[in-house]
Amino acid sequence: MSEESKTELFSLTQAAADRLKYLYENEEKGRTLRLSVNSKGCSGHSYQLDFVEAPEDGDETFFSHGVKFLVDPAAFLYVAGTLMDYRKGLLESGFVFENPNEKGRCGCGKSFSA
Repeated sequence: MSEESKTELFSLTQAAADRLKYLYENEEKGRTLRLSVNSKGCSGHSYQLDFVEAPEDGDETFFSHGVKFLVDPAAFLYVAGTLMDYRKGLLESGFVFENPNEKGRCGCGKSFSA
């Protein structure tokens, strides 16, 4: 898969890339972010973010804004075209997903249907 087609599959905003750079240099030194999608939550699916020391079999390596991250191949069906952002608020901060494949989200925003 070319780097250009990978960027179309899944990419980061500059804010998300900056946050990952910070985490990679501090709390998660030596680890890489891995995205997967689990079947759970009241809407059926949820994003799972883990920092791992090595990729699992079949994981695809992506780069966005110079930052490396991994995507579980089973998640491709659910995340094609997704943009991951990092938002910092007064009460809550974290990574959020703008996913064109989502058909709906639960009330708390922790799970989605595709």
